[in-house]
Amino acid sequence: IQFRRALTLTAMTLVMPGSAQLVSGNRKIGRIGVRVWLTFLVIGAFLLFLSMTSRTGLFSLLTNPRILTIGRFVLMAGAIAWVALIVDAWRLGRPLEMARNHRLWMTGLNSALCFITAGTMFFAAHLVAVQSSFIGTVFASGTVSAPEDGRYNVLLLGGDSGPDRSGLRPDSLTVASIDKDTGRPVLVGLPRNLQNVPFPKGSVMAKQFPNGFNGEGQYLNAINTWANDHASLFGTKDPGLGATMGAVEEVTGLKLNYYAMVNLRGFSKLVDAVGGVTINVKERTAIGGIGAPIRGYIPAGTHKLNGNQTLWYARSRVQNDDWSRMGRQKCVMNAMLHQLSPQKVLFNVQQIADSGKTLLTTNIPQQDLDVFMNLALKAKTQRVSTVSLVPPLVYTGNPDFNKVRSLVDEAIAKSEGRSTTKVGLTQATLAVPKTDDDSNDPRRANQSADLDSAC
Repeated sequence: IQFRRALTLTAMTLVMPGSAQLVSGNRKIGRIGVRVWLTFLVIGAFLLFLSMTSRTGLFSLLTNPRILTIGRFVLMAGAIAWVALIVDAWRLGRPLEMARNHRLWMTGLNSALCFITAGTMFFAAHLVAVQSSFIGTVFASGTVSAPEDGRYNVLLLGGDSGPDRSGLRPDSLTVASIDKDTGRPVLVGLPRNLQNVPFPKGSVMAKQFPNGFNGEGQYLNAINTWANDHASLFGTKDPGLGATMGAVEEVTGLKLNYYAMVNLRGFSKLVDAVGGVTINVKERTAIGGIGAPIRGYIPAGTHKLNGNQTLWYARSRVQNDDWSRMGRQKCVMNAMLHQLSPQKVLFNVQQIADSGKTLLTTNIPQQDLDVFMNLALKAKTQRVSTVSLVPPLVYTGNPDFNKVRSLVDEAIAKSEGRSTTKVGLTQATLAVPKTDDDSNDPRRANQSADLDSAC
């Protein structure tokens, strides 16, 4: 009887902290414990309701620095208080009056429950602290940008720095144009060696290069380095990125809201942090070989790639060309979009945050995180469209930028289910040319209405 009573008091404390004290201990403490627990249940019910009615509102709460700080200390205090109530419930069970075996069972059970409850809540507090630190470090910008024509346009850059390079050159440039309502993305791929790039009228770069960026070695990916090397002309904090964004806007005709840059030399850490990605490798791809010997190969076929393999699949161009590499990069983006689940993020949040702090640079502000988190979940269920400014559709040595903007407009119009073909451009001009051996050519991913089928 005494053993069953002790088990009941422990179970009551586990289900509703403070209830054991209400029936068999200090009722004042019991009332406080029950009221606090009911408050937690009300907050939980409110968050559940919010998740079903307004995911953006939920994400807004979960990314608010003040709420995160308060939540962290509440979780820590709750963990200590819950353990204290469990220990007190063990005392109320009068262990000294039990049989020896029963006393050992109750002591072991209560110890395990103390460890589990406190461990869970302290782990939750740790996750909150990691998220708060990550948000404060990476998303520190305070400038919010409104969607343009119903879309968010974000410039995604893969920067490659090293001792053999002058500055950080963004060798991978993609504009993600995202519908603000549906989350359906269109990826606009820009080749790194695009020439004669124009700049916005009145800008510093337009004054320096009135006929476009067209000198020797002056490609799209070199704008960042040139502007940073001549920072005194600009008087801004990051002239390289500003100049690159201005050029991309002129090329595509899209008003950019934000940018996000990942240093490719650490990209593998991010992939490893989420447990790797599964990719259908279209062609055998070399590892190494860029200024160094080839160290191995990624064989064709469907494989789960680790961080280093994914990095080289996205950047290798030793035995193929830049257009193939751009297609492979889009397939990597697509794989991470659809395979990166909330569960993976939760269980790898520390590694993701640690890698993100050193690898990711962005001007997306904390105030817009809720919007992009909601859009990311929507995008997982949508088809991804692509259009890339590469041959034979676009001649990168002397591009027709009017045609380029029309291609971008047409891709976005198709993704939205409408047609806005520009006057003077025929459907044959806008048609996507097929490549040889189409089914196994990574370049298919450069022009696709459904990136899943191309990858």
